Amino acid sequence: MENLPRDHDLVLYGATGFVGELIAAYLAAHAPAGLRIGLAGRSAARLEAVRSRLPAAAHQWPLIEADSEDAASIAALAGSTRVLFTTVGPYAKYGLPVVEACARAGTHYGDLTGEVSFVREAIDRCDLPARSSGARIVHACGYDSVPSDLAVLLLHQAAEADGAGALTEVQLVATAKGGISGGTLESMRGQLDGMRSSAALRSLAVDPYALSPDRTGEPATPQPADAGPVSRSDDGTWTAPFVMAAANTRIVRRSNALQGWAYGRSLRYGEVMGVARGPAGAVVAGATAIGLRAFGGAMALPATRRLLDRVLPAPGTGPSAATRSRGWFRSQVTARTEGGHRYQAIAAGPGDPGYAATAVMAGETALALALDGDRLPSVSGSLTPATALGMVLVQRLRAAGHTYEVTRLD
Repeated sequence: MENLPRDHDLVLYGATGFVGELIAAYLAAHAPAGLRIGLAGRSAARLEAVRSRLPAAAHQWPLIEADSEDAASIAALAGSTRVLFTTVGPYAKYGLPVVEACARAGTHYGDLTGEVSFVREAIDRCDLPARSSGARIVHACGYDSVPSDLAVLLLHQAAEADGAGALTEVQLVATAKGGISGGTLESMRGQLDGMRSSAALRSLAVDPYALSPDRTGEPATPQPADAGPVSRSDDGTWTAPFVMAAANTRIVRRSNALQGWAYGRSLRYGEVMGVARGPAGAVVAGATAIGLRAFGGAMALPATRRLLDRVLPAPGTGPSAATRSRGWFRSQVTARTEGGHRYQAIAAGPGDPGYAATAVMAGETALALALDGDRLPSVSGSLTPATALGMVLVQRLRAAGHTYEVTRLD
């Protein structure tokens, strides 16, 4: 259906949100002339206000009113464009009608979700229709989970090229500087509420293969715990649980399974947050782990959540421009192979990871879907950044100033 006449090449849905406006600004600065881009959201007035703040290249972009709770408007939106990228969350609340509409219309789709339960439901509902229509449905196209997914893909390719055997033990150590937005917190609230009210969602949350395309076909390989005890990485850095590991690890394992477990049937993949080295690092890592558990517990309880809501960012707000520009991220991923060899991948970039850097990742994902169809893997259905975009996205992100590199350590 991709070749049917469409009014737009790319539509950004949720352009009036905090991160949506950042992505719109990135597209205005980096999309090639002639690409037909539209901005969509519930309010034409708010869309007009956003468009007026964008670079001049965007001032003639059409504005499209659409509401995920209005099935007809979402169907019309999906049918009007070749690619739809959405930032409208929490995705469990607002996202499924958008994915379903794109899957039916043969419209390529991208989002920024880190909500495992939403991705699982979207797979179950939309994978087959998307395969039939030719749509690429690509979840987790921001800091969740592009650096993780692409870094492991590069490790696999390097080991395969060397004949070093499949990947076995792989660990990502994440370090970053940035802030948090009200939208991210709202997504966290939704996931906690869902798990509190549903035994099925609680079970899904602890399943390391929750996003597998073939759960019964997964190996019995035990996976690292998402929130295990404080540990020390290979280079002496003390680590603590990484809040994004629950989403990222499952995306990586889905990428492995979608490729016939090409990374390795015995792959063990985990993620932690790097804190510091030395005795002080151990103390800080321990305090960080305790603080994360306390924050999660407080967010899960209505009484303490109400207290936190008074001081945490509200939906639609986020880090200042100065905070975003001072931010950065660095993911160091080490791997061992069946042949006994060791590799290291680095995924890194400037800018607040959840906002400035994510705008780059999302923008380049959307542009790749819109412009690079003949270079992308010949696949459709419910995919991941690595399986839908692969080296095309790596190359785009390198050109945009991000680092993606692999080194053989022995």
